[in-house]
Amino acid sequence: MRTTDPCNSGTNNRLPLLVFDGDCGFCRIWVDYWRRLTGDRVAYAPYQEVSQQFPQVSEAEFQYAVQLFLPDGRVLSGAHAVFLAISHTPGQGWLLWLYQNLWGFPVLAQLIYRFVSAHRSSFYYPTRLLYGQLLHPPEYLLVCRLFVRLLGIIYLIAFASIGTQVIGLIGSEGILPVGDFLERVQAGIGVDGYWRAPTLFWISSSDLALMSVVAAGGVFSLSLILGFLQRVAVILLFVLYLSLVTAGQVFMAYQWDILLLEVGFLAIFLSLPGPAVVFLFRCLLFRFMFLSGAVKLLSGDATWRNFTALNFHYETQPLPTWTSWYMHQLPEWFQKGSVAMTLAIELAIPFLIFAPRRLRLFAAVCLGGLNLLVFLTGNFTFFNLLAIALCLFLLDDADIRRWLPARITKLLTQRPVQENRLFLRNGALTILAALLLFLGVSQMVGTFSGGLPPGSKTLVRWVAPFHVANSYGLFAVMTTTRPEIRIQGSNDGQTWKDYEFKYKPGRLLQRPRWVAPHQPRLDWQMWFAALSTYRQNPWFINFAERLLLGSEPVLKLLDNNPFPEEPPRFVRAQLYQYRFTDLTTKRTHRSWWEREYLGLYLPPASLNVTK
Repeated sequence: MRTTDPCNSGTNNRLPLLVFDGDCGFCRIWVDYWRRLTGDRVAYAPYQEVSQQFPQVSEAEFQYAVQLFLPDGRVLSGAHAVFLAISHTPGQGWLLWLYQNLWGFPVLAQLIYRFVSAHRSSFYYPTRLLYGQLLHPPEYLLVCRLFVRLLGIIYLIAFASIGTQVIGLIGSEGILPVGDFLERVQAGIGVDGYWRAPTLFWISSSDLALMSVVAAGGVFSLSLILGFLQRVAVILLFVLYLSLVTAGQVFMAYQWDILLLEVGFLAIFLSLPGPAVVFLFRCLLFRFMFLSGAVKLLSGDATWRNFTALNFHYETQPLPTWTSWYMHQLPEWFQKGSVAMTLAIELAIPFLIFAPRRLRLFAAVCLGGLNLLVFLTGNFTFFNLLAIALCLFLLDDADIRRWLPARITKLLTQRPVQENRLFLRNGALTILAALLLFLGVSQMVGTFSGGLPPGSKTLVRWVAPFHVANSYGLFAVMTTTRPEIRIQGSNDGQTWKDYEFKYKPGRLLQRPRWVAPHQPRLDWQMWFAALSTYRQNPWFINFAERLLLGSEPVLKLLDNNPFPEEPPRFVRAQLYQYRFTDLTTKRTHRSWWEREYLGLYLPPASLNVTK
């Protein structure tokens, strides 16, 4: 930086004037970008046109660095000039603050500026390649409003899905009644339970209360989709879904549930469609995707290290689809190549989330494409749809206008601008962003180090019940076999009849069903139960008891009731090893599965005795 005598500046401008080399293509690109940022708050001119007004600055200095002439007569050059000019853009003063207050930052900034200035001709074509023909300041109004609509759709799916099963899972006659759960929480930790288990069902845990929360979730989801009462809707949707996740216990302890809560919390601030909020969403997408890849290697699982994980995945995933069967038949080289591609996308591509525009577009295609393929080959509820929606934040409004019909973009912008007025001051948003970033980084550090950083443990535990900053990672260890539980009932202990589930594997001739984005949560839990013992799954005992009692809400979760007149006297569970058939067997016997009996999972039990 150089500061000249105000008396010799030769300028009477009322606006700061940034003077640049008009013969430099690289300079023109970035000056045009800065002009779009600052609007009419800063004036711009090539030195070839105005240099005679500033005799105190030589032609060599004009060619070497941009010069900023201030109304008070000061003249700044290089990085300091750029940062001060950009600071005239609302919300962009942080760069100047860093330059003026952060030790070492001015020296580093000037060194980078000098290097780029000395090689600017070499930077011209890479800039065009990375940013496109037009380097424009990104706007995110369309991105945010489109994402809110998609979030409303995902919320609607989530509430509708749990609404069809909530009474059977956690209702008064369900497998894990929420009323009993809250009583245990209160008895164990007292008034701290209200914080440790945040849910509206502290007010009432009746079946009516459960369905009322689900119904309210559906109403406000529609409100979000239609663009009404956005601020109110996103806050209430977060509270309503948090209430269900807390009350749902093991049935709602899935990564997509906590991801939806974290996304829903950030969505509260989407009435501020700007770089800060978009950056928080990008950080979340990075953490979600990168950790999903990192845990696969950190676990030490051999199937990921030798690229054989997909030899087992399609067959052993919780709820396979018929497409999974066909994917399982593909040759070894394809499966290994798919594993390599998956690891590359999850471990490398997330870093492009923070790259220039065209690299972000490439990242959006890769990350969105991977999640689309997972969605097409497995029943992972709304998980992949939510991940694809998050990829929207790798775009800006110019991309949305280019890809969506004009009628849709007009519809997204027809609401009055007052909907997006600040309801929090920028300072509060900055503090919140810093807090969320700290929590997110702490979760990542904990994943790699095996424990949270000492300074973050208390804070992470304090916010943990609300799921606003989480750790992610699916299939860290790939299951290589598929045990399945078959439940049977009997009146005499000799003749047994099968209970069939709606979606999990059972009948050998039944084609695996495609159920996503709905999640049959009992079917999912049966997959986890089969990987351990019934003693490690207390809910399973409750489930067996409800069958013996003939609980109507629980029976509605199943595909059949072999005892329609009255409940059976005995219930037992058998364990089988299931495998996909091959092409020849399927062609001959038309069966999708083959199985091998492993033994009893739960010995015959009644309400009074266990044999």
